[in-house]
Amino acid sequence: MTGVTRTSVSLLRAASTTSAVASGSRAAVAVARRSVVPLARSMMTASTSALRASALTRASPVLSMQRRTMFIQTESTPNEDSLKFLPGRQVMESGTHEFLDTRASMASPLAKKLFNIPGIVGVFYGPDFVTVSKDAEHQWSTLKPEIYSSIMEFFTAGHPLFTDPESSHGSSDTVILETDSEVVAMIKELLDTRVRPAIQEDGGDLEYRGFGEDTDGIVKVKLKGSCRGCDSSTVTLKSGIERMLKHYIPEVNGVEQVLDPEEEIALDEFAKLEQKLEKDRKKERDMGFSL
Repeated sequence: MTGVTRTSVSLLRAASTTSAVASGSRAAVAVARRSVVPLARSMMTASTSALRASALTRASPVLSMQRRTMFIQTESTPNEDSLKFLPGRQVMESGTHEFLDTRASMASPLAKKLFNIPGIVGVFYGPDFVTVSKDAEHQWSTLKPEIYSSIMEFFTAGHPLFTDPESSHGSSDTVILETDSEVVAMIKELLDTRVRPAIQEDGGDLEYRGFGEDTDGIVKVKLKGSCRGCDSSTVTLKSGIERMLKHYIPEVNGVEQVLDPEEEIALDEFAKLEQKLEKDRKKERDMGFSL
């Protein structure tokens, strides 16, 4: 009897221990469930958000590009009213292009945007730079932030530079034609390989407008970009371009700058204004006023 009782007690103790272990296991499972389930839900939510973001980026590459930033450098030019902006990427596929008023800027969304900034009077596209020219009344310190913003937004958005894709190739003034004489071909070659790179370093360019081969031996060029209206443009023509062409090509007697009709009118008006001011100053001196 005593042996049976002891056996029963042992069995009861074992059953109790097993029950406690089982109860503990169920409690541990419940705790684990309470910990794991929210974690799994959190991981699923994060994974879903990441997939949505990835799908959105793939669906909209422009949105991904807009998040990127770009570093724009500036370089001064001999013309204090022109500044050279380098976006760190190609601007023109070939050649150059210049815009001198709002009407001309309609051909390029970027130029149009820059002309909307008060004080901007010229935009010039080079191979890897944009030269912006201002009037004398505005200061670069107030203009540069808006110019930076306009150029950065345009290039990061990936918009085409011109509404007409053919315009992105620029002018072909120095392309040697089959009808060109040997002298004209040499002039074009020197202008394109020796003169143009140096002028583009200063944010400008030149355009070949002809050569008086059978007349006066004068090479006619048009200065563009920062070279337009620059005080040192005469020095550039005579001491730089003319001297080099005359050295290599004896047939060249000189180099002259060609002006557009609008520029000639502006220069005539400026000369008339200077004459009027000089007369007024002389009249005041005659009346006893000192200036």
